[in-house]
Amino acid sequence: MSYGASAYARVSQTAMSPREAEAAVLIKAATRLQAVQADWENQKGVLAEALNFNQKVWTIIAGAATTPESPLPEPIKNSIAQLSVFVFRRMIDTLIEPSSDKLTALISINHNIAAGLRT
Repeated sequence: MSYGASAYARVSQTAMSPREAEAAVLIKAATRLQAVQADWENQKGVLAEALNFNQKVWTIIAGAATTPESPLPEPIKNSIAQLSVFVFRRMIDTLIEPSSDKLTALISINHNIAAGLRT
């Protein structure tokens, strides 16, 4: 990447709001999962890596949203906790019995949450 493009990328990252940054990371995780799903036979080897990245993203989201200090209302905290449990279970299930179809829900959830964060 050229120096100018690198500088622009750094500035654009620092200029993001926390919500925009969260949305961008969710989209990045979804994109990794989509790449594996789209070329399943050739990408199965990186499935664990894509799921691991998604797990890190969701661990941060779940932790930040459900802390007592979080300003979110209790019903939202509970919903995020329940959604996180589903995401974690789906990732584990996908690692145990790999199937490209199992990635669809994870990709969809990431895209939908990212869209919500951007509004």
